[in-house]
Amino acid sequence: MTDLSTFIAGLPKVELHVHHVGSASPRIVAELAARHEGRTPVPADPEALAAYFEFRDFAHFIEVYLSVVDLIRDPEDVWLLTHEVARELARQQVRYAELTITPYSHVRRGIPAPAFCEAIEDARRRAAADFGLDLRWCFDIPGEAGLPAAEETLRIALDERPDGLISFGLGGPEIGVPRPQFKPFFDRARAAGLRSVPHAGETTGPQTIWDALNELSAERIGHGISAAQDPELLTYLAERQIGMEICPTSNVRTRAVASLDEHPLPRLVEAGLLVTINSDDPPMFGTTLNDEYAVAARLLGAGPQELAALARNAVTASFLDPAGKQRIAAEIDAYLAAAG
Repeated sequence: MTDLSTFIAGLPKVELHVHHVGSASPRIVAELAARHEGRTPVPADPEALAAYFEFRDFAHFIEVYLSVVDLIRDPEDVWLLTHEVARELARQQVRYAELTITPYSHVRRGIPAPAFCEAIEDARRRAAADFGLDLRWCFDIPGEAGLPAAEETLRIALDERPDGLISFGLGGPEIGVPRPQFKPFFDRARAAGLRSVPHAGETTGPQTIWDALNELSAERIGHGISAAQDPELLTYLAERQIGMEICPTSNVRTRAVASLDEHPLPRLVEAGLLVTINSDDPPMFGTTLNDEYAVAARLLGAGPQELAALARNAVTASFLDPAGKQRIAAEIDAYLAAAG
């Protein structure tokens, strides 16, 4: 695994399912917590954060996640977080990333939408110059906040329309948050040229994925692990090569899956789905994108060829332009060839 770890560390990658606030490193979270000491339950000690990020279930994860969101109080915080996320992705040889951002959560906490979008765009430009990383945005609805959040998220997306914005998503809890109610918002986002990438089938069954496909016209599925329970759905997803954003460690840490050994990743790959490997909220889950590729290697019994194929899947499933896809795919192929 040491040789394979070295291969993974150098493998050019694309990241399709990683959350903005959820990517805040312990150092950045602790720094922000110290700024707001006495007004937040988040510990200002990086080592204490490991215990704070132990989740009882998905609902507790959302509670902790929102406490970290509360640390982002002004555009400078937004810029710092975004640039640091880019630094960490680039360190792992990520060439292109679609970062899931929840503007509603920040705007309702007092950051004006124009200032928020200006901060992420400036950080995106700096990330390209500083790290050679191409960042794009998915603006997602926090499902637990309901239809008002959907309306506001769509308004921000269409009124501000930052240059990096390419897709429209839906996150947060699935239980008690049916997908079909969000259809009008996804229809309007798609009509404006945004791509549809809702979460579905992580903590609920296959019907949530069907709803995301049939009601929200999903072009990729966030998580989607319960597809393994439905042979008809597996066939549908495989035939259409709809990208699956799989985040193994996340599913275990939020208790969606009991253990890594029980993760359905092998079943999804075996069924011929367009599986991509992603990190979700890496510092919160004690992981990295490189770690997730190592997990995939173990679960699939995969070597360099298979891992390079997973990296190419992410290129294929991305919303990068054809020339960009060709460039990164060629880099992956060259890297694999050089690795012998």
